[in-house]
Formats: sequence, structure tokens, C-alpha cells
Amino acid sequence: MKIAMIGTGYVGLVSGVCFAEFGFQVTCVDKNPAIIERLQAGEVTIFEPGLDDLLDRNAKDGRLVFTTDLATTVADADVIFIAVGTPSRRGDGEADLQYIHAAADEIAAAMKPDAVIVIKSTVVVGTNADVRARIAKARPGVAFSMVSNPEFLREGSAVEDFLRPDRVVVGVHDEAGAIAMRRVYRPLYLRETPMIVTTLENAEIIKYAANAFLAMKVTFINEVADLCEKAGGNVQDVARAIGMDNRIGSKFLHAGPGFGGSCFPKDTRAYAATGRKLDAPQTLIEQVVSINEQRKRSMAERVIEAAQKHGVKSVAVLGIAFKPNTDDIRESPALDIIPLLQKAGLTVRAHDPEARTAAEQVLSGVNWCKSAYEAVEGAGITLLLTEWNVYRALDLKRVASLMDGNILFDLRNVYSGQDLDGTGLEYHSVGRPLIGRPS
Repeated sequence: MKIAMIGTGYVGLVSGVCFAEFGFQVTCVDKNPAIIERLQAGEVTIFEPGLDDLLDRNAKDGRLVFTTDLATTVADADVIFIAVGTPSRRGDGEADLQYIHAAADEIAAAMKPDAVIVIKSTVVVGTNADVRARIAKARPGVAFSMVSNPEFLREGSAVEDFLRPDRVVVGVHDEAGAIAMRRVYRPLYLRETPMIVTTLENAEIIKYAANAFLAMKVTFINEVADLCEKAGGNVQDVARAIGMDNRIGSKFLHAGPGFGGSCFPKDTRAYAATGRKLDAPQTLIEQVVSINEQRKRSMAERVIEAAQKHGVKSVAVLGIAFKPNTDDIRESPALDIIPLLQKAGLTVRAHDPEARTAAEQVLSGVNWCKSAYEAVEGAGITLLLTEWNVYRALDLKRVASLMDGNILFDLRNVYSGQDLDGTGLEYHSVGRPLIGRPS
């Protein structure tokens, strides 16, 4: 079985490399020659732990190839995955499907009979059926199968998620598609990984509903954190206790500055837009979207208020990526918070282990530093935004000695009260009591 992977972004590259690791012959296609040249040279174009080793091994073994030639690749492929971007459409928040349609048109022109076409990109309900009709119209009389196979990869642990998933969701319109996908995922089947085979529409809804629910959990615990701050509670203790209820679960109950990344913001907006379009309003998720945007603004306001109160002029920001172990800055809280700090007249010194290159393209006026300690030097406030491991064991006494001020905002609740003993820092976290309040 030969696999074609159309798109070498986050989902396409991880999926293509991991399918090659399963033992299949995989050809990854991208329109951007610069990206393909880098991949052909063995350079991973995204930061994802473990991906570079898998790419190197499978490329050297001849199972993994990169090209810009879509037509030739598709003509020889048994299973063709579409893994192109579906960004939010301006104005209404719906998923922009132009790249899906463009890929489908090129596939239709080149595919061989009985090919299996799989949409791995996140798409709104009805997209697979529409693409199937589009291809059938372009190639009348040519048999093919249409499959929806949404991904559930967490950035920073995507390789592990692909190779050892909780489940595999496959939406099909015929048995040939189901048979092909059982072959594709046979290594996981042998590990007794659950495979849900359902309709195209169900698979599309499953993906959006799963992300919307997780985003809702994040938003819920952020509001609980606000309540804890007003009532003198501790959100971490509350989250730990409610998470022990197996009906709730402990994951995604970590208070912070709001969710970001390539999935939750985009997918919640698209899910809500689909509900409006189909006259089935998803009012709970509409509120999640609104609350999350306000969350990022309110975090910036906390820092600005403290800066004005203490005459602070400079803030050190630790972490730009939306989460650790990735260089992805898409919709990161930092992209909202930093401009608001600058607008309030504050100078920003920043550090991130992996995301600086991407951040420099979208954030102006930031003084970039080579280390966390360089960033905090001379700052009146230190703001921890991403819980990278390198920030989890900072010498806080050294941090305090380097700063001009003594205020630490830890918006990921990395540190505890014991960590602050003897540092002289005024420590602000999320949903927990203030430590080191001046007398």
C-alpha cells in the first residue's frame, strides 16, 4: 500500500512520518519548494520532540519521500490523505476550506481508480460529502472511496499520540474505505487500540465536539480560579479534588491565561459558526470563545495595574509559545498580552527556548534575550507565560537579584509557596493566594 500525504504542516508531517514508521511507503507533498528542500535535507520544519529521529530513520530506509509533484504522487497512491490548513475565515469564524477544495481538485485530476481519499484536516460537518461530490463530478465513472479520519494530536507529544492513541476515528461512506483504513492502522489494531468506524458526518462532528469540550474545561477552571481568588481558595486543590471524579477527569483542569494554539481557538469558532449556520446554536461554546478572549485581556490588565502601582517600566516575559515543547505561537496568549503591555507604555524583554524565530515575525518592539536570566535583568516585573521545563527550576533568588523590581506573575502556577521562601519576591499566581504581599 502506497500512501500520499498532501500537506507537510503540523498534522501532515507528523502523520506522514508516523505512517512510514508503520512500514508503509509514504510520499509527502507540499507546494512550497523551500519546505520540501529542507525536508529532503533531513531538516524537520516544526519543533516536535522525537520527530527528527523518526524522519531521519525512515527517509534513510527509503520509506519516506518528499516532493512538490502532487500529480505523479497521487497517480501512484492507494490512499491519499489531505492534511492542509483550514484556518478561521474572517468575519464569521467558519473554517476556510479553499485549500481542501484546491487539493481535492488536483487529486481528482490525477487519482487512479479505486483510490481512497482521506480528509485528515479538521473540517466542518458536511465537508467530506461535499468533497466526494466535487471529485465525482470532476471524474465521472471513476470509482473511489471517501474517508474522514480526524487527528487528535497534542502539540509537544504528537508522535506519542499518533503511535499510541486513545482511539482512531474513521468516517466512511463505503466498506472499501473501511477496509483500507483497517489496513493503514493495522499496527495499532494489533495493540488493541479502539477504532470507531462511523459515518462521515459523525467523524466530522466528533473532532469538533471533542476540542470544544476540552476548551470548555479549560475555560471552566479559569473561572473557578477567579472565584478562588475572591474567596481565598486555591484552584489547584479544587481542580485536584474534582478531577478525581472519573466523570470529570483531571486533564485540562489547569488554570492559566486562556487557551491558544492551532486547534482550540479555531475549532471552537468554527463549531459555533456551524451551529449558527444550521440553526442549532451552540451557546455554551459561544460563551467559551468570548470568555477566553476576555481572559487574555484580563491577564494583561493585572500586570499593567501592578506596574502602574509600583512605577514599573520594564516587564520580562518568559515563554511565547502557546504551550511547552512546541514552537507554535498561533493564537498564543502572549500575542495578545505583549502588545497590551506595550500599549500601556511598558518595555518588554522576552525569552522562549524555541518560538523566538516565529515570534519575531509578528511581535515588534520586543527586546529578545538568549536566556531567562538575561530577560529578567533590570525588569520590574517578571511574567511567566509558558511552562517550559527550563522555567520550572529557576533560581528565584538569582531572579530577584537581577530584577530592578520584585514582582513575579506566574500565570501557569509553576511555583509553590516553599519555592518563594527567602526570595523577597511578591508572587502572583492564578487562583491562589498572593505570596509576599508588602506590609
